[in-house]
This record gives sequence, C-alpha cells and structure tokens, in this order.
Amino acid sequence: MSERTPDWEFKERDVIILKELARDPQLSARELTDVLKTEHDIDVSHVTVSKSIRNMREEGVFQEAILPHESYFTFALLEFKFNPEYFAEHWRETMEYIRDSQYTIFYFLADGEYQWKTVMMFPDQETESRWIHEFYKNHGKVINNIRSSTMSNVLKFGTSPGLFDHMGTPDDD
Repeated sequence: MSERTPDWEFKERDVIILKELARDPQLSARELTDVLKTEHDIDVSHVTVSKSIRNMREEGVFQEAILPHESYFTFALLEFKFNPEYFAEHWRETMEYIRDSQYTIFYFLADGEYQWKTVMMFPDQETESRWIHEFYKNHGKVINNIRSSTMSNVLKFGTSPGLFDHMGTPDDD
C-alpha cells in the first residue's frame, strides 16, 4: 500500500464509478458508461470513464489485487507479539520477511497486545505450519508469540458499494 494519501478531488461520477466497480469489478468502461447514463443520468463517453478510472488508479485512490476463490486456499490471520529485548536490532528484517512473503496478502500494524497482523493465504494447512516453523526458526528472537487463526468459512469477501457514500462532493451536502 502507498505511504502517501491520494490527492484527489472527487466528482459525483468518481464516487459512482467506485461504487459500481465494488459491485462488479469486471465492468468495462463501456458498461460503466451505460450504467452512469441509465441509472444515474450522467452522460459521459467511455473514454472519459476509462480515463477517470486510470487516473484514480494512478493516484492511488483505489488498488486492485487478484484474489483467487477461497476454496483454493487456506486463509489465516497471524498476529505477532514482540520480544522487546531483540526488537530494536531485528525488527526490520522480520517485518520485511512477513511483508515480502508470497503468502501475505494483507499486512498491517495495530495497537493492542499484538502489534503486527497479517492475513495470509496458503495452499494448505501443512504449508502454513511449515511457514510458521521457518519463521520462528529465522526470526524467533524478535517474536514472543504468533497467534494463528485459520479462517475456515469466508462469508463475505469484497467491498460494499455503500462504503463509498461518505466520499460525496461538497455539492452533495
């Protein structure tokens, strides 16, 4: 994820495009143009819609990731508790190891007892166990504990279009 906040002035059209893409990420610019016209009474060309999507993507307004169907992988939430004695000298290599792992799909800092958390996907539970074993072997000094939760039933996976409602333009007030 980008370290800088996007500098973007949202138009009503941009918010609707984000909502429609959240509803169906496979919509083409031509299909979005039709939706804008028929459902929102916004008349623009597909070239304008395509340019708007490209510009928002380049500015970092949204990011795209390819995520396979959950039946192909085992999803896990791993939480890392630190050993402060070795943290100062080894934290960066440990953080980069987790961040750069092919199994990491979402990695973040959180306050509370467990400061690093990651959502990972593994081809099977044996691979997950091996990864945790190797991680402890190579970076165990920094980590007091790993809390691993396997996500056995993913009941929702996606962004709800309504989440973008707060991103209206000043004219929407």
